[in-house]
Amino acid sequence: MDFRQIIETAGQYLDFAGVAVMVVGAVISVPLAFRGKTLPESPADQTVSRYRQYRQLLGRSILLGLELLVAADIIRTVAVTPTFTSVGVLAIIVLIRTFLSFSLELEITGRWPWQKENRQQNAATSA
Repeated sequence: MDFRQIIETAGQYLDFAGVAVMVVGAVISVPLAFRGKTLPESPADQTVSRYRQYRQLLGRSILLGLELLVAADIIRTVAVTPTFTSVGVLAIIVLIRTFLSFSLELEITGRWPWQKENRQQNAATSA
């Protein structure tokens, strides 16, 4: 095997892993939501509907899957076909997936990723 084949194979495995994470996450999210699984960031006194729990758990698996898919695209584009056209396409794909990731993060936590509060500050303000 030459270098290009190894990189292409690694990219394909990451693609598969990204899709598998999303599918398995969607399947596992259903029983976790019905059991009342809450996310670690959720305040203990916050009541969340099962539908909301399912959306949050599913959103997390989609986020992880998107990260793996972006990594696969970067590996293949940079190592296998480093042309201006492929890099431009990669940039568009990364922008779209970044927008999706930010939207999912907002849906899951109710805050933008850069608006994370320090847990110690939360404890100090609630005390």
